[in-house]
Amino acid sequence: MSIRPVLETRQSQPFVEGAGVHLHRAFGFTNPTEADPFLLFDDFRGDDPADYQAGFPWHPHRGIETITYVLAGEVEHGDSLGNRGTLGAGSVQWMTAGSGILHQEMPRGNVAGQMHGFQLWANLPSDLKMTAPRYQDISGSDIPEVTDDDGTVARIITGQFWGQRGPVDGIAADPQYLDITIPPGVKKRLRVDTYRQTFAYVFEGAAAFAEASAPQGVLLEKEVGGQDVNIRDMSGNRTLVRFGTGDEIVVQAGEEGVRFLLISGAPIREPVAWHGPIVMNTRAELQTAMAELRNNTFIKPAH
Repeated sequence: MSIRPVLETRQSQPFVEGAGVHLHRAFGFTNPTEADPFLLFDDFRGDDPADYQAGFPWHPHRGIETITYVLAGEVEHGDSLGNRGTLGAGSVQWMTAGSGILHQEMPRGNVAGQMHGFQLWANLPSDLKMTAPRYQDISGSDIPEVTDDDGTVARIITGQFWGQRGPVDGIAADPQYLDITIPPGVKKRLRVDTYRQTFAYVFEGAAAFAEASAPQGVLLEKEVGGQDVNIRDMSGNRTLVRFGTGDEIVVQAGEEGVRFLLISGAPIREPVAWHGPIVMNTRAELQTAMAELRNNTFIKPAH
């Protein structure tokens, strides 16, 4: 067994997207090779409807898959192919945009006004960029959940883990998407395929993602008061953790426990040309997509 080293930890940054949705972005629109095959990861949450209710009105996608995972509240969606639906708490939607789709996503809070969800973009390889669009809408009750002897809980959205397989299938990046909860003080080893690009995103509690006998965190160099100092950093709320190569990660939960997403996928290693939610391999393909948007030929007929 080889433990994956932590390459980087960083906080997600505040952004405003759509018609005025306040969210935090862990990565996206910078280096497309950083998390290949994944391109963007957003954490949208809030207790005030004014922060999210304007939603994401009609917009195009091509050449990618979008994965929306809802923890609290609901997301109503609709598209140019006539699909309509509502994602409730615990549910997930995996949309293969393929050759092109226009859709909208409108968040709505629960009875307490709370909304929380994540959206991940996965790239499509060149031979699948123009595949027919499709949806996989998965209810929370259909996502397997496994509890280990030490109280660690894993929800398996896609991929195989602890003898269970997630309900989302047929995804180009062959990803593993897990929602992991580790109780306070528990140290856990989690297997990950050696050849997959892997990251974690902490959204509750804190943990040290390293080989450590106590939850003391990872030794990192940070700027404090204008000086570079070495400090022990516990990865907490809204923290992205990027890993190097290896076949397992080690997590030491802090005193409040930790909950995080553990996501991995097979790198595509192809050129990326993108303009917002349209992701192609070349500038020429991107220009073709934009021209088709202007002349109303973006949506391809079903075969």
